[in-house]
This record gives sequence, C-alpha cells and structure tokens, in this order.
Amino acid sequence: MAIKELSILIPTHNDLCVKLTGDLRIQAERACIVYEIIVADDGSTDIDVIRQNSKIDQWNYCRYIRQENNIGRAAIRNRLAKEAQYEWVLFIDSDMTIVRDNYLSRYLSSDNDSVVDGGISVGGDAEELKWCLRYLYEKSAEQEHTAKMRQKNPYRDFHTANFLVRRSIMLSHPFDDRFRYYGYEDVLFGKQLRDANIAITHIDNPIGFCTFESNPDFISKTEEGLQTLYRFRDELRGYSRLITIVNGIHIPLVRSFIRLLFRIFGPLIRKNLCSPRPNIRLYNIYKLGYYLSLPQ
Repeated sequence: MAIKELSILIPTHNDLCVKLTGDLRIQAERACIVYEIIVADDGSTDIDVIRQNSKIDQWNYCRYIRQENNIGRAAIRNRLAKEAQYEWVLFIDSDMTIVRDNYLSRYLSSDNDSVVDGGISVGGDAEELKWCLRYLYEKSAEQEHTAKMRQKNPYRDFHTANFLVRRSIMLSHPFDDRFRYYGYEDVLFGKQLRDANIAITHIDNPIGFCTFESNPDFISKTEEGLQTLYRFRDELRGYSRLITIVNGIHIPLVRSFIRLLFRIFGPLIRKNLCSPRPNIRLYNIYKLGYYLSLPQ
C-alpha cells in the first residue's frame, strides 16, 4: 500500500498545536504527497491558545476550525472525519509530539488496508518528572504497549492518540458521540471494529507523549474516566481489565468491605496521589475503590 493523499486530523481543547502542525507539514512536504492538516478546536477556553492556533489557518494546506461549544471527544473526531477530503486520515492527539523524522513515511508505506495504530513513546526527563504521577504511570506501562504486545489484543489495546484509518471506515463506524467526557471512546471504537470484522494492525511508529498534567488534574481525569467506564460498563465488558477484576468479585460482602475501606482510606490515598511524592502502587488501588464506590 502506498498512500499518495492524506488528511491529518488533530482534535484539540486548550492545547497549543502550532509546533505539532508545523512538524507534520515538514514531513508531508518531504514525502511529496497531497495532504491537508485540519485542527479542530472543541470549545477551548484559553484565549491565548486560540489566538496562537488561529495562525495555522494562514498556512498552505492547513485549516483551523473552531467549535464554540465543547461537543465532546467522540463528536469532534467524527466532525473531523466529515471535514476531511482524502480517503486516508491520520488522527493525532493535540498534546503529542513528533519524535521521528520518518513518522509520516512509515504510515504512508504501511502494509494495511483499514486501520493502523502506531502507538506512543513516553518522553521527558526521568529525574525532573519523578514527582509526576502521569509520567510514572505511563512509563511503568510502556512495555505493555509495544507493537508486539498491542498486536496480541489488537482491539482491546487500540488507542486514538495516533492512528491511520480509511475515511470510509470512520464514516460508516463513527465514534459513539455519547462519550462526551474523558475516557474509553477509543475502547468502544475498537470493539465496534471487531464486531464489524475490520482488522487493526499495530506497528512501531510512535508519537511522543511528553506533556503531562499535574497530579491533581490527572486524578480528576482518572475519576472522570472511571465514571465513563461505569456508565458504559455493559458495552465495555471484556475490554477493560478493571471491569474484569470487579466482575470477578462475586461475594457481595467483599465488595462492601472494599467500599468501607475506600470510605476510610480513599481520601488519604487521593491526598498522596495528588502530592509531590505520589506512590504509583496506590494508583490502581484507588481506581478499584473509586469504581466500586460509584452509585450501584
């Protein structure tokens, strides 16, 4: 497969996308392809970010479109797919970084006819980020997300941060726009592809994950994601390790005991995770307790 035309789609919310877009332009020009880059702002509130991102609209083959109100992570991706001109589209999260000079060319020559997931690589200075829970968590899980490992469970381990897909597939199998808040829209999309017998190929073509939120912000996002997971627990059964663990606790008394412990110790664990010295081993414990404590 040799791709000659490509739409690069970047959904964003309060993220500066100028450098990411510029780096992608350089690689697209070097590859001598017909291309477009569309940055879709989903209701950003940071005026300075909006002002700087607006410059993208002045560049050749680039568009910056704004959604005044936040429509959600799934809906903004569906809008981008509809806006795209070309049959192949590349979705990239706006907080990612180009880390390889041959990033685009690897996708353009990839051997697949439907969906390709390139993965991520975790960047940053380990010493400077030793206090950062998101960095510690992503780094600890990095070996589980190599292309070889992802290919073992290609649908469950699919992520939207960096993937190539035919536009026709996106239009016939859009993201579920009920997913307005953080988390799991990519997991359900992977399940939809499996149900439709559409193959996902995982390759080693990562984009850099080098920007990390504060510990309190990460915990808030985690809690939001767990609420999303709970809301869609029936549809995501078999695609979430946490749901599998929870469903394996068959004795109601055990669940009640975990909830009691979480009520007592949950605030202390959360305080540690939000602190400058988070204990990464407490993170999964907190997730289990929080999920079980949601209104049943």
